[in-house]
Amino acid sequence: MPITRHHTGRWLYQFDRVIAGTRQRANRLLPAGWSKAQAQAFDRVETARLYALAAGVTRPTALIEDAVLLYLQQHAPALKNFTDLRGALALCQPWYAGQPMADLASVARRYATDMARALSPATVRNRLAYLRAACRWAWRTHGMGEHDPAERMLLPRVKNERHIYIERGAVLQLARAIHNRDARACVLVAYYSGMRLGEILRAQRTPAGWLLTDTKNGQRRLVPVHPAVSHIARRWPLKVAGRTVQGQFARAAATLGYTDLHFHDLRHSAASGMINAGVDLYTVGGVLGHKSSQSTQRYAHLKTASLQSAIAKIGARNAKRVQP
Repeated sequence: MPITRHHTGRWLYQFDRVIAGTRQRANRLLPAGWSKAQAQAFDRVETARLYALAAGVTRPTALIEDAVLLYLQQHAPALKNFTDLRGALALCQPWYAGQPMADLASVARRYATDMARALSPATVRNRLAYLRAACRWAWRTHGMGEHDPAERMLLPRVKNERHIYIERGAVLQLARAIHNRDARACVLVAYYSGMRLGEILRAQRTPAGWLLTDTKNGQRRLVPVHPAVSHIARRWPLKVAGRTVQGQFARAAATLGYTDLHFHDLRHSAASGMINAGVDLYTVGGVLGHKSSQSTQRYAHLKTASLQSAIAKIGARNAKRVQP
């Protein structure tokens, strides 16, 4: 029997046979938490597959776990969220272990159904998005599978967008309530630039503005300096830790009664301020560094003034006639 206990306590599948004159070996550490019955079921299916493969009865089947392994070894280490990504894929392993890439859509459905009550929709979506990225990368880079494994894969829909915006007066109140000079500067720069906190702390000061070489979407971005924070730009860079900024901001917000306000809401408030001033969504997306216009669409509901102007033009006497 090729199923034995590994020193970690997990079941270990080992295959070592001579088939058609050729020695075939395979070792696979099975997911944590699997019972002996699950390990034995895997043994029967996988052994039959390996026999058929060695005898030339079937073509090699690309497995999801093989795609994930290649992705984690060759591509994912260069990503900023590598640690989170690796952990999320490990937690999904019991669902995709031994499953062919052609069944990725079915694996995703089972995982979403099983985790519906245990995890938030956003967490389920993120983990499945990581799994999809791994399989697509392996398909494109190594030719694993005969077609795009994610073409029929559906991710759970998530509606967790925050729509909390504050105006200039409230931002100035918050800044005055923060004692650390550089933490206070971060609040003002966030509102007058739309930059994330991490971007503010990494930004390089140039004559043309703040240069961001390491952004969320992987593209360089130049953010002009608003006159209201030009004095802060002159003493760049800021010397403060992100935790200090978050802590002081949270205390100031609580003191002023903004119990549900997050630092990141300053970025949304910057977008709100631009849109209310008549800036088009495309330009707002450029300022915020959105790679896709879909990210900027979350602010479309703020364009109330332009919508009212458009509605007011219906039936107007001075409207230009359109010839039929």
